[in-house]
Amino acid sequence: MKFLLGVVSTLVVAIIGVFAVITSGVINIGADQEHSPMVYNFLETARHRSIENASRDIIVPDLAQVDMISSGGADYKDMCAGCHLSPGVEQTDLSQGLYPKPPNFTNTDIVARYQTQAGARQGFWAIKHGIMASGMPAWGATHDDDRMWAMIAFIRSLPKLDKSQYTMLTTRLDDDMLDMSFNSDTMDMTDDGFEMQH
Repeated sequence: MKFLLGVVSTLVVAIIGVFAVITSGVINIGADQEHSPMVYNFLETARHRSIENASRDIIVPDLAQVDMISSGGADYKDMCAGCHLSPGVEQTDLSQGLYPKPPNFTNTDIVARYQTQAGARQGFWAIKHGIMASGMPAWGATHDDDRMWAMIAFIRSLPKLDKSQYTMLTTRLDDDMLDMSFNSDTMDMTDDGFEMQH
């Protein structure tokens, strides 16, 4: 009985101590100061295990489809590149100011994990649901699953792209660009090519 009371007393004192430290305001939560290695490892482990557990039943589509890779490029440029970078860009104001640092998706070693089924599931889950207190938003609030899978497909191919390939795959074609056509009232085809009509 004394042992049980000792354990309970220790737990109560520990809880009161943690509460006192948290409410005192002495913990620096600034993003410009790193966690201690113990706290960092604890949080990283919690994040990895949480995403692994939450994503285990997600079914991965065929991410090797060319149209999927190309359709994910523009969204990646608009929503991800500021933090996760692009070919030839080693840092941005946003990527420098975040803690923990977001993974650099132009790095082959980092993106290798997304080549597996488990990694693709976990990446999709993180894009859809975001990650608390990390700067990673929950894009599922505004995007459907197909668009998020397309981003995963693009991320898997990103380390292989050079700057010009990246630019080509991330250019968003708007309606005006897609509707560009030659008007028969202003142009006419001749043997030598197009000729403007006056």
